[in-house]
Amino acid sequence: MGVLNAPARRARGLAGRALRLASLVAAVAVGCFALMAGSPVDPVEAYVGADSAAVGPEQRAQIAERWGLDDPPVERFTAWAGNVLTGDLGTSQVFGQPVTTVIGERFAASVSLMALAWLISGVLGFTLGLLAGALRGRVADRVLTWWAYTLASAPTFWVGLLLLYVFSVSLQWTPVCCAAPIGTLPGEASLLDQLHHLLLPALTLSVVGISPVLLHTRQATIEVLASDHVAFARAQGERLPGLVLHRVARNAAGPALMLQFASVGELFGGSVLAEQVFTYPGLGEATTTAALRQDVPLLLGIALFTAVLVFVGNALGDLAHRAAAPRTREAVA
Repeated sequence: MGVLNAPARRARGLAGRALRLASLVAAVAVGCFALMAGSPVDPVEAYVGADSAAVGPEQRAQIAERWGLDDPPVERFTAWAGNVLTGDLGTSQVFGQPVTTVIGERFAASVSLMALAWLISGVLGFTLGLLAGALRGRVADRVLTWWAYTLASAPTFWVGLLLLYVFSVSLQWTPVCCAAPIGTLPGEASLLDQLHHLLLPALTLSVVGISPVLLHTRQATIEVLASDHVAFARAQGERLPGLVLHRVARNAAGPALMLQFASVGELFGGSVLAEQVFTYPGLGEATTTAALRQDVPLLLGIALFTAVLVFVGNALGDLAHRAAAPRTREAVA
């Protein structure tokens, strides 16, 4: 009976997730469009920018008419939502390309940055969390805990500027900006050059995720080390390194994995600042440009894309947590 019901439970679970995703996207679409429509910033004025004096009233009226700004907000939202349902997110007013093309090209540049930062923060946070939990109360634990709280309170852009000054300006070990050497297109740069330009932005961005993973792993390690089965193993003569490696690491990995996957939204928020500091041509830099120039179609497209990205990250975190913590999987089943 249980075996026969398993596919049905999976189908219900997938349907529930799809329904939650659809409701999330709908809520984000309505909320973001309402904020854009109510913004006091004039999109036409933001678009013309420094050329404001050279653009007359008739040209401004033509731009507003072309963008549909004279139509009522409800009518604009209905037309935009209808296009979104067909896969058309509109055309970017700043880049002059379809929004889907801009997001695809910029995300391809950002994904390597975010993936490397995600990996660094996960490995460092989990390893140092295990070490701090195993050495609870000692000097190493106090230093790591202090360091984690310091990182948690350090703004990403401030850390980026500090690293930029030390490693790029003073020591000249890393490039000052960009995803490739100046004068070279990113697609023409060698892998070594791309990694060289990626290192400092990735280190800056990884700061976002190290602290929560380290602190939660430390707490989980302390709790597992205080459990009965670890006390039994300790009584059998097993030493601390063996206890941490064989009996603590997997149990402590559940919260760390869930946190790591759930931090995709924070990672994207940090990438907006990191890419701005290092002039890295990714989706975060495009978001800043779209916000400053009031590129409404691109901002709405990025908001929808980010909502889906965060939802997928949370869903993967939930699945990884169940896989790493058998007790959770059994409880859900």
